Amino acid sequence: MDTFLLAFLLGLGLFTLKWRQERRRIVLLATHLRPYPIERLMEQITLGYQRALDEDDAERRAQLWSSLEGAEKQLAQQFSRFSADMARLPAQDVRICRWALPGVETWWPQSTFDLRAALDIHARGLQAAVDNADALSPKARAYRLMAEMLLMQHTCHWFCKSKTVASARLLARHRTTYEQVLDAVSEATRSAYGRWVSGQG
Repeated sequence: MDTFLLAFLLGLGLFTLKWRQERRRIVLLATHLRPYPIERLMEQITLGYQRALDEDDAERRAQLWSSLEGAEKQLAQQFSRFSADMARLPAQDVRICRWALPGVETWWPQSTFDLRAALDIHARGLQAAVDNADALSPKARAYRLMAEMLLMQHTCHWFCKSKTVASARLLARHRTTYEQVLDAVSEATRSAYGRWVSGQG
């Protein structure tokens, strides 16, 4: 068989397997996310932060920060419930691949991460940011919570596609890099996330 044809067929086969795997993961995540208003709350909070940061009047700005407290608390609660829901799934269904290789979670599970552990890290990070455990100013607290949300989104996109795609989406949609987001989350989140990525968490 012609070498080019063989390479083409092999590439086509890998692409098909990868597409099917991505589709399965997207459906899995979307199905479990559907009962929770997490995306709507994130959008509400993000737009609210933008309005507050653009507001010049200090009193009006304080009112805007205050008006978002309910949505922030609800986000943390809803995400904790979502994380608990996902924790009940079998480990083989929620593996994140270090490399974009189809089926790697089956024949080399040691090279994968457990999404459930990451979601627990994000749930704790969101809750700590909402509770303002580090007594940050409203502006600094908003940046912290935004970073926690963006890192969580990055993890979900990594699960569905790949780390490369997740990082590219982060840069395209939010004009920030994966490394910048990691620098902006809390020390507790950064430490736990680092252990998770290294396979020690």
